[in-house]
Amino acid sequence: QVQLVESGGGLVQAGDSLRLSCAGSGRPFSGYAMGWFRQAPGKEREFVAAISWSGGQPYYADSVKGRSTISRNNAKNTVYLQMNDLKPEDTAVYYCAAAYGPGSALTSNSGVNYWGQGTQVTVSS
Repeated sequence: QVQLVESGGGLVQAGDSLRLSCAGSGRPFSGYAMGWFRQAPGKEREFVAAISWSGGQPYYADSVKGRSTISRNNAKNTVYLQMNDLKPEDTAVYYCAAAYGPGSALTSNSGVNYWGQGTQVTVSS
């Protein structure tokens, strides 16, 4: 059974930093892009960041570009999202995702093969 398990969410203040982690298990993730989506209350799930198996050419949503860095450790089947200068509008449930193919395959919901259960990030002003 394939699982993506997120960790690292929590309650922080505006301007703080967080690092989210997502560990994959249940199958090899060779060739899979991994990344993050988020869903705020009353809003649709949206793309945040993605990275290819090789680690090259990461993709970021405009809303987090310049404040976030995605990385991965293939030996551990783990992807990370470092978020800095957090804002109240970053408050959402963050979901880990995996899709077979390049990083661009993960820039929309339709490309996702596997989802994690989500981790809550709350940013207070």
